[in-house]
Amino acid sequence: MSTLPLIPENAPFSPEQRAWLNGFLAGLFSRAPGGTTSVSSASTPLTPLTILFGTQTGTAETLAKQAAKEAGKRGFAATVLDMASVTAGQLSQHANLLVITSTYGDGEPPDNAKALHAELAAFDSPLPSLRYSVCALGDTNYTLFCQCGKDFDARLEKLGAQRITPRADCELDYEASFTTWLDTTLSALGSSAASAAEISNPKSQIPNETGFSKKNPFPATVLAVRNLNAPGSSKEVNHVEFSLEGSGLSYEAGDALGVIPQNCPELVSAIITALGCDGEEAVPTPAGELPLRAALATRFDLGKPSADLLALLGVASGTDIPVCAPHHVIDALLAASVKPAPSAFVAALKKLQPRLYSISSSPKAHPGHVHLTVGAVRYDLHGRARKGVCSTYLAERALAHGTAGVFVHSNKAFRPPASSDTPMIMVGPGTGIAPFRAFLEERAATGAKGKNWLFFGDQKASTDFLYREELEAMQASGLLTRLDLAFSRDQQEKIYVQNRMLEAAAELYAWLEAGASFYVCGDASRMAKDVDAALHKVIETAGKKTPDEAAAYVQALKTAKRYQRDVY
Repeated sequence: MSTLPLIPENAPFSPEQRAWLNGFLAGLFSRAPGGTTSVSSASTPLTPLTILFGTQTGTAETLAKQAAKEAGKRGFAATVLDMASVTAGQLSQHANLLVITSTYGDGEPPDNAKALHAELAAFDSPLPSLRYSVCALGDTNYTLFCQCGKDFDARLEKLGAQRITPRADCELDYEASFTTWLDTTLSALGSSAASAAEISNPKSQIPNETGFSKKNPFPATVLAVRNLNAPGSSKEVNHVEFSLEGSGLSYEAGDALGVIPQNCPELVSAIITALGCDGEEAVPTPAGELPLRAALATRFDLGKPSADLLALLGVASGTDIPVCAPHHVIDALLAASVKPAPSAFVAALKKLQPRLYSISSSPKAHPGHVHLTVGAVRYDLHGRARKGVCSTYLAERALAHGTAGVFVHSNKAFRPPASSDTPMIMVGPGTGIAPFRAFLEERAATGAKGKNWLFFGDQKASTDFLYREELEAMQASGLLTRLDLAFSRDQQEKIYVQNRMLEAAAELYAWLEAGASFYVCGDASRMAKDVDAALHKVIETAGKKTPDEAAAYVQALKTAKRYQRDVY
């Protein structure tokens, strides 16, 4: 069921007035359980509520819409707003505010939240009439866990806004924390009825959240796993293909695929040995009782140890365990002088989470199939071989297993240009090539006429030119108008994609002036920052602009959705 756009955003009303009218009309023409239209009582005014979201991959936006739906049931006129559409000065127009935001990279705000985050940091007008609460999404494997949400929370408090309920800092397994936060906050705001159970089990209106989903993954047949690197490479990047036949799942170029991993059997055995167990001991899991070995293989995160586990083992983080990043459960267990009971041990573990990978295929080019481009993570630490959980599961065992649990994660913030005539500039070194292979396949399948320019780089052309034959064929056919390559170790001086951008500054700026959209995919902490700096420099030099003018130009690209990033 879709939500009707009752009062358009260009109507002559303030945000609060529009929120009230939307809520009133939505309540007036709500649908009853049997599908008939019911008329609700208009005697009680609805409470205005604004929900701001900051998102990089779409999760915070999904939760914001879920929060608005629940708020509507509980006497609120809720309006969901993208942070990119709001200025700090406009916050004074809102009486009740919920902020739902993720954090990525080194504690950075998502792209759509950056402008508001920076503006709010410099904003000095008090907001005493604003009531607010923050739900922060993050990953405790990163040092600056939930930093963006913490920043918003602290700054709003500093400006005199009234915190309704304490900030919720949600891990990757965010459902329970989000549910509790939303229920508590709506109740504190004066909701008409408590319905935490309904929040926990919503009737989703979000595509791909019905049928097979994160909570109910599809057992997709693994069709192929092949190494894209030539012999002699220091890397291992695999092309992985799945069948979605019979799943009812659909995706678009730019989306991600969630994969349910399994832990390495050798690591599981090492943990069982360290516990002094045989692996057949029955232990509780979220899916019911399982033998310890099966539970460790399929249900629990054996990566960075949780605070609960360190406390159980009597191990202090960073002291008993040698300082390294990341620490693993096996390190904590081997450093401990106690061997906990299996049930107590698994109770202190975090839930094994799915991994999201940028899809590297177009559904128009490969109907019923989906492709990934996955770099296998392998390294040694303190005399023990370490493996990326999902990347090596796909590389080593998924094909033999036959199937893997998958679901589609929609990312509407990362899409090819809506117009097939729009030029497209793509910067995707290493596995960052993944979505751009999908973009190019999409344009080939639809007969798009827009020009396409790809910057690709890796270590060595002889061993690390991923999808070389495909890209060269696209270039020969004219689909790929320009291909700029940067192989860092093929010469004494290291050359990266950002260097190639600066070398082609005049033409790159001309493409932007002609309306091109600019895309980046890959590492957030280094590559994406360097590419962003190079983009500013290109605009300064080729566009003859000051740094401030170049920054305004880049911001205009972002506002127009012409600068999009899929970074991690």
